[in-house]
Amino acid sequence: MDFEFTEEQKMLRKTARQFVDDEIMPNIQRWDAEGGFDPAIWKKLADLGFMGVCVPEKYGGSGMDYNSLAILCEELERGDTAFRTAVSVHIGLNSMTLMQWGTEAQKQKYLIPQAKGEKIGAFGLTEPGAGSDVAAMATTAVRDGDYYVINGQKTWISLCDVADHFLVFAYTDKSKKHHGISAFIVERTTPGFSSKAIKGKYGIRAGNTGELFFEEMRIPAENLLGEEGEGFKIAMSALDNGRFTVAAGAVGLIMGCLEESVKYCHERETFGKPIGKHQLVQQMIAKMEAGYQMSRLLVYRAGEMKNKGLRNTRETSLAKWQACDFANQAADDAFQIHGAYGYSDEYPVARFLRNSKAPVIYEGTREIHTIMQAEYVLGYREDKKLSNMLPEWPFD
Repeated sequence: MDFEFTEEQKMLRKTARQFVDDEIMPNIQRWDAEGGFDPAIWKKLADLGFMGVCVPEKYGGSGMDYNSLAILCEELERGDTAFRTAVSVHIGLNSMTLMQWGTEAQKQKYLIPQAKGEKIGAFGLTEPGAGSDVAAMATTAVRDGDYYVINGQKTWISLCDVADHFLVFAYTDKSKKHHGISAFIVERTTPGFSSKAIKGKYGIRAGNTGELFFEEMRIPAENLLGEEGEGFKIAMSALDNGRFTVAAGAVGLIMGCLEESVKYCHERETFGKPIGKHQLVQQMIAKMEAGYQMSRLLVYRAGEMKNKGLRNTRETSLAKWQACDFANQAADDAFQIHGAYGYSDEYPVARFLRNSKAPVIYEGTREIHTIMQAEYVLGYREDKKLSNMLPEWPFD
């Protein structure tokens, strides 16, 4: 085990932190209030190589390891969850899935422009009646010669109005349940495609989230990802990558809570001394630190397994569950430490608390991950090697 970061990883963290301090921190309060961030951010992310940080160089990426993606997600969520979410969806759910399951032609057409930041990728799995119960989805894809005709709807889709490419899951044979789901690459410009943002969200207000609609949408058969009936496996492997980035982002949120709370503890005095001298405040700070350190170790363990090309569903599930719970608690404690000021936009902790709730729900609720971990321990669940594994790092 090597707990040291490489010089390249240290430089990545420094660059990402500077980006957050310069580009996000001065604007995030306004963006959060307005419900969206400046689109120019996308080009700045691309110029720094962040849009393809762990994509092989031959496909237009930076060629860094998977824990470098974790570092990037930590630092972005320290600024705001909306930016980590954007990278989670674009890289974790879409680009890494293309790396794992795409044909060479699909990688050339879709992965390369995404890794370069010329195009943005997103992921469409959840439906109004199908969240944790994926098999309840209603979207269908019917083969018609050299095309598939897709009809249906997706909801709670990040980057719904922003992304150029979507990975969409639909039934090609409903009688087979999970084994009848297939995955498709869909372009925004396809006739029959439309999207609509969801307004009035509790948190992650600076991020674009909404619905996708498919009405007699015809896509070429070569846009089938994997084989017919492999969609459920593809979706679950994509979630392994997405959950990894969510967990890493939660580490960054705890980091932000700690930084703001420590700063406030040194500024604010009550009963004739800094509030950091009060033991119950120290208890909250100590819990944040413990959650931060434990979550980070769980995330980097999962990342190292990805580097080695190993199945990591169990480890990533645990990291996502625990890190998101720790982050939600850290945000609540940071709010409490700030007292009445926590209720004000003068400090970022109210936004941290609002943002911390969604990751406890999406990409597997805490209840789903609790059940998964129990089933692993009890021997009811076992992961087998997939027919397509995520490429090992260093990349060829």
